[in-house]
This record gives sequence, C-alpha cells and structure tokens, in this order.
Amino acid sequence: MEALRPALQGGRLRGLLRHAGGHECVGPSHPDVRLDHRARPCLGGGRKRGQHGQALGRSRGGFTTKIHAKSDASGALIGFDLTGGEKGDAPHFAVLLDLGPDIAPRAVIGDKGYASKANRALARTRGIAPVIPHKDNEKGKPVFFARTLYKARARIEQGIGALKRFKRVALRCEKTARNFRSIVSIAAGLCLIKFVHTA
Repeated sequence: MEALRPALQGGRLRGLLRHAGGHECVGPSHPDVRLDHRARPCLGGGRKRGQHGQALGRSRGGFTTKIHAKSDASGALIGFDLTGGEKGDAPHFAVLLDLGPDIAPRAVIGDKGYASKANRALARTRGIAPVIPHKDNEKGKPVFFARTLYKARARIEQGIGALKRFKRVALRCEKTARNFRSIVSIAAGLCLIKFVHTA
C-alpha cells in the first residue's frame, strides 16, 4: 500500500478503482480528512436532539431544571412536575392543583411566584382558600392576609431542602427529563421513609 499512496493522493486511482465516470478531484487531498470540503452530517442530522424537550432552560441560576412541587402539611412531596429553569411559576399553578392523590385541600399555600388573580380565582372555584401573598406592585390588594397560615410554607421549603440533599437531584446529573423525573421520584420516596428498623 505504501507504493500506491503517491498515486492515491493524486486522486486518479480512486476514480479508477470505483469505476467512476464522473470528474474526480485532481489535487492532493488534505492529510486531515475532517477538513474535507465535501463533508456532510450523518443521516438523521435534521432531528432535534440535545436539550429540546428535556426540561432544561437557562435562568439566573444557570442552565437548570425547575421542580414545581406539591406537598402535604408535613412537607412531604405528593406531586411534582418538571420544566426548564426559565419557566415561570404562575402559569403552572393549575397543573399543580391537579397533581398528586385525589384529595380536597382546604387551603393552598404558595409564594409570590404564584401570585395572580387568575390563580386565586381558580383556587376559589375549587373551594380552596388561596394563601398567596400579593406582589408589591399589585393593585387592589386586600388589607388582611393570613400570615399565621403562611408560616407553614417553611415546611414545604424544608421538604425541598431534604430532596436536594440527594446529589443527583441537586446537580441534575441525568441527561433526559424521564430519567431525572425517576430520580426525583425515588428521592421523594426515600424522604417519605421516616424510620428504618434493622435487626
């Protein structure tokens, strides 16, 4: 093969070996074949891959996934959904109300991210008292706000903190949304186990 290499670099031998009738490049080929001007992507290159549809997005915290969680009064996770880090909380309020077991809560506690008139009206139509603080620039704010009841939101934050003790949840180690959803489910299940008895 060493004797054929000078003829091969001329480009004519390739045409003879292939029985090609078309025009073959006469000039010498580049030693690095990756720099070939005729290089094409592999088949299926037009498909959308990567982060598309994998609950990833860029927010102020970086390239992250947002976990929209629903918990009970003790802070234990009973339902969650994943979106990209750039997604807002308020549009996801209706989804959170439908997640989890079939229970009828008396109140729903959320932070200012869920504050909107539409979300409060949606909760009231279902017979749920919304305990969501009003934004500072919101017009027509009521004077009364259930601050004592709102303090229970600390349990939700503690439940999310317990969930983030799992490294694979905190660092979003999984590539796909399906795998990350499974890891969060396993971590939430382990958080529900309060005691482990051994012999």
